[in-house]
Amino acid sequence: MPLQLGPTFYSALAAAGRPLAGMWVCSGSPLVAEICAGSGLDWILVDAEHSPNGLESILAQLQAMYGYPVQAMVRPPVNDTVVIKQYLDLGVQNLLIPMVNSAFEAAAAVAAVRYPPHGVRGVGSALARASRWNRVPDYLATAGDTVSVTVQIESAAAVNAVEEILAVDGVDGIFLGPSDLAASMGLLGQQEHPEVRAAVERCIHAATAAGKPAGVNAFNPDTARAYLDAGASFVLVGADVAVLARASEALATAFVRPAEDAVKQSY
Repeated sequence: MPLQLGPTFYSALAAAGRPLAGMWVCSGSPLVAEICAGSGLDWILVDAEHSPNGLESILAQLQAMYGYPVQAMVRPPVNDTVVIKQYLDLGVQNLLIPMVNSAFEAAAAVAAVRYPPHGVRGVGSALARASRWNRVPDYLATAGDTVSVTVQIESAAAVNAVEEILAVDGVDGIFLGPSDLAASMGLLGQQEHPEVRAAVERCIHAATAAGKPAGVNAFNPDTARAYLDAGASFVLVGADVAVLARASEALATAFVRPAEDAVKQSY
C-alpha cells in the first residue's frame, strides 16, 4: 500500500473544531519529546532557535513522536532558504518561522517550502525522509499540501505590518511571541504589560478578520485563557525544561531548603 503523510497542523486544527494546546520541547532529547508527545496535549513545538537542536536531534525527535496522536511543529533558528530546505527533507511538515517582520520576509518563507516554479525549494526528496525515500506517490506534485507555514510576530514592526503579513499567500497562520515583542517595545521581561497584551490581541483580531488562525505563547494560565477568549486558535502553555526546572525546585524546597525569595526572569 502506498505511503501517505499525516495531516498538517492546520488540517488538524480545522478538524478539531476547538483551540489546540501544546508545549515547547527545548531539551534536544528524543526521550523527553516522546514523553511529551504522549501527554495528551495537542501539539509539540521542537525549538532550534534558542535550544541545542541540530538536524540529527530534530530527526530523532520527529521519529520518537511519530505515531503518537500529536502534531509536531519545528522552529528553525532563522528564516533561511537552505535551513528550511534541510528541515523539510528531514520530514518536518509544520514550520514556525521566527522573527518575520514584513510581508517580504513572510513571502520568502513561503517560497522556501515550495518547489519551482512556485518557490525555490531544492529538489532532493528522493534521497530524504520527506518523501519516505520516494515511497510517497507523487510527492513532488503534492508536497505543498503536506507542509504548513506559521510565521512568528514578535516585534513592533511585525505588529504594524500584521495585516500585510497575513495577506501573503501561503502563510497559514501567525504565532505571537510576547517576550520578544515586549523587548522590541522597550519593555524587556514584561510580556504581561498591558501594552504588550494589547498588541498581541490586536494581531489575534487581525488574523480573525483575515480568516487565518493565530496562536500565542502564554505560560501564565490566566493569560492563556484571556488570549483564547480574544480569539486565539492555538497556544503553547509550557516547556519541557521549564516544567523540569520548576518541579525540581519544588522538590528542593520541600526536602532540602526553604523557598528562596528570588524573582524568575521571563519564563
